[in-house]
Amino acid sequence: MRKSDIARKTSETDISLSLCLDGQGRGEINTGIGFLDHMLTLFALHGGFDLRVGCRGDINVDGHHSAEDIGICLGTAFAEALGDKVGIARYGSIILPMDEALVMAAADISGRGLLCCSVDFPTEKIGDFDTQLVEEFFSAFARAGGITLHLRMLDGRNSHHIAEAVFKGAARALGAAAAVTGGKLPSTKGVL
Repeated sequence: MRKSDIARKTSETDISLSLCLDGQGRGEINTGIGFLDHMLTLFALHGGFDLRVGCRGDINVDGHHSAEDIGICLGTAFAEALGDKVGIARYGSIILPMDEALVMAAADISGRGLLCCSVDFPTEKIGDFDTQLVEEFFSAFARAGGITLHLRMLDGRNSHHIAEAVFKGAARALGAAAAVTGGKLPSTKGVL
């Protein structure tokens, strides 16, 4: 089983995270931010990952530090769980509909962490959740995980639906990219 356990404690957050890439899509999520809990629960389900996240953060300030640091922890766990990356598909992509929202997500487990995000939310908030934290979360995840991740909104009018499509699409693309499909390292360089 490809899995990793991460603990991260700063003056702003205290996070414990467990990830199994070859899971059943189970999520036990408690970030202190209801909407982020919802997004990470469906991320686990649609990626086929088992994910446990506990976070105590300074959400009295706002959700920024928690969202960013959880992204760092999840990216770090993803990289650790992949190990030497021998046999992985490396690439994954999907165009995912969520009601009126349509999002393209594409992942390359390249060793080069980069987020290219073109998602415009029509509102600044979804409940108490600041929509700009979606990009902050995935930027931290991609950097820490060494993953090139493209997220592009093709259509959408409802912020909740757009965010769901982004998290579900990213999970599906990452699940496909992390899948073991062979016995070789998918790189002519000999390293990822």
